[in-house]
Amino acid sequence: MGFFDDLFGDSSDEADTPAREEVPEPQTTDEEQEKLDEATEKTRDSLFGKIGRMVSGKDTVDAEVLDRLEEVLVTSDVGVNTTLDVIDRVEARAERDPYVGAEELERMIREEIAGLMLEGEPERPARFDAELPADPYVVMVVGVNGVGKTTTIGKLAHHYQQAGRSVLLGAADTYRAAAIEQIEVWAERTGTPVVKQKRGADPAAVAFDTVASARQRGADVAIIDTAGRLHTRSGLMDELEKVKRAIGKQMDGAPHEVLLVLDASTGQNAIRQAEEFTNSVEVTGLALTKLDGTAKGGIVIGVSHEFGVPVQYIGVGEELDDLQVFDRSAFVKALFGGRTVT
Repeated sequence: MGFFDDLFGDSSDEADTPAREEVPEPQTTDEEQEKLDEATEKTRDSLFGKIGRMVSGKDTVDAEVLDRLEEVLVTSDVGVNTTLDVIDRVEARAERDPYVGAEELERMIREEIAGLMLEGEPERPARFDAELPADPYVVMVVGVNGVGKTTTIGKLAHHYQQAGRSVLLGAADTYRAAAIEQIEVWAERTGTPVVKQKRGADPAAVAFDTVASARQRGADVAIIDTAGRLHTRSGLMDELEKVKRAIGKQMDGAPHEVLLVLDASTGQNAIRQAEEFTNSVEVTGLALTKLDGTAKGGIVIGVSHEFGVPVQYIGVGEELDDLQVFDRSAFVKALFGGRTVT
């Protein structure tokens, strides 16, 4: 039985194999799965190439193997805490059966990485047409400059509109040159109204006005851009808290989602950004952009596990539809599906 069949519930060997927790089938379309397969190709080849070379000729899970596995995972941008958890899982299995062939050892490692990714409760419904918990549903988008924050906002607006939602954008990044103009470009491209003020205006005031306008217009969703200066500046975090408070003053319980956008191609730098933002702002979800074309997609394995914040969206290309709702089962299928062991 293949590795991926084993994960996704093939029960042909039930009498000989311990029961596994049933994993839901991916909810992506064939086209979305194909796009995800393509986007993870470099990560898949890089990570499993390293693991394959590491286990070559090995028949025992010893300290050397575990040390080398730790190095492979850390250098693949999986994250330190996640790496240690994978090591613990592999070590626990090895205590039961330390003498395995190289092929079985590689399979064991893949199973434990996949198992770690698939743990926990499912995130919110993976559909833009799912029932929203508030009206309007307010999304505050945060992240440093250059990670694809504005593009993500435009694509979110597109997806919500495709699902029949009315959307309003808020241009609350009033400091960066051309930030307002970039939001306007996406607003025009998606046919979405935008609330804005002049450059240098108070971001909190723009955010407040955006929510007020969304309520007045009867918009279903309000998506608010924010400043993204270097994450090492404490002033940025203070400003984001001010914006968040202003949104809450206009509407109790808002923002309903604080989405942190990270550039997957930056690897460990994205992990550091996630740490800084989650320590300073109540982040509720992550969007990982630029997954296509990078070998650093290992961040997807670890970033949610590291900080206890779910990955909600991933960017797999340049087109409007190339922002996908993150489906953990689909990602595991893309990352592991072509690496079966019979």
